[in-house]
Amino acid sequence: MPDFSNKSVIVTGGTGGIGGAIAGAFARAGAQVIATGWGEAELSARRVDPAFAGIEVIALDVTDDAGVAALAARVSRLDVLVNCAGVSVSSDPFDVTTFQKNYDVNMLGTLRMCNAFLPQLEASGAGAIVNVASINAFLGTAMAPGYAASKGAVVQATKSMAIAWAPKNVRVNAVAPGWIATGMALAAINPEVEQRVIARTPMGRLGEPEHLAGPTLFLASSDAAWVTGVILPVDGGYLAV
Repeated sequence: MPDFSNKSVIVTGGTGGIGGAIAGAFARAGAQVIATGWGEAELSARRVDPAFAGIEVIALDVTDDAGVAALAARVSRLDVLVNCAGVSVSSDPFDVTTFQKNYDVNMLGTLRMCNAFLPQLEASGAGAIVNVASINAFLGTAMAPGYAASKGAVVQATKSMAIAWAPKNVRVNAVAPGWIATGMALAAINPEVEQRVIARTPMGRLGEPEHLAGPTLFLASSDAAWVTGVILPVDGGYLAV
């Protein structure tokens, strides 16, 4: 595991499944971690979770410009930003409002955080951003087109940020999770669809949130000092089929 001693890390969506696994991994690697989340039940559960000992848990709505700005004003130093806050709104898949809701959280929430914390990341001398995309950024889906479109935007924004901010010594990469056994993913598929997903996945099972931790820490670490603009699928081989 890379050493993040004396490093400061923020993980948005850090009280959820994937974000929680990532936040916990950074803390075990020695980092000072802020995990943001939304929803009092989830926040309260993480505050008493032994795996979150030493992690600062705070409420943050990444669609709230003032809230993001207030956090940026409070955090004077930052080495790593992980943008994991996300939603999958699909009740009326091709409705404009559905696309807007997905985009505002998944893409614009990511952009708000990146813009707000860019000065701190540049000041660190070797800042790293890891965005969370999705394999649905590469694949069409009739069930959640707004989600897929928003994650496709995250992929292209990640590449553009990487180019624009390389002169600032800020690297920008993304992980693209496949089907991970989180509450959000499992709520989106029935057992029949789950079996089809497993049948297509060469590794023959759904992933676990912890499977995203190692790739994220690598992309944020000095081991990846010459890596920027990369979208790394973490999908058990799903995209290879």
